[in-house]
Amino acid sequence: MSKLLCLLLLLCSPPAVVSLFCYTCVFPAISPLDCIRFPLKCPPGQLCLSSRAVGQKGDFRVVLYEKSCVLAALCGVTGEKYTLGLNFTFTNECCNTHLCNTAATPPHPPLWTALLLPLVTAW
Repeated sequence: MSKLLCLLLLLCSPPAVVSLFCYTCVFPAISPLDCIRFPLKCPPGQLCLSSRAVGQKGDFRVVLYEKSCVLAALCGVTGEKYTLGLNFTFTNECCNTHLCNTAATPPHPPLWTALLLPLVTAW
């Protein structure tokens, strides 16, 4: 009878919240630089995030990439934010398995484009 009671208690107990390991960036990556990733144990209940933000000022365009842990409420969110004189449009994508936010950033444009960013943001 005790085995049946243990089984019943196990089935009725709430599921344990498992902490994921996700990649996080040391700093958000500015295209064409890639995110310097390292694994991080997320707080229980959080998911792995891959975020992409595109900033535009005239013909100048900058793309930022970020990886981290995030609450589920921020998954699938898109929006806009104005900062550093640029209007950024961002998209958040989440996944729920260990280190699933590993996808690399798109192919790199020439390195000299990254060197122009400090000059343009100083406007």
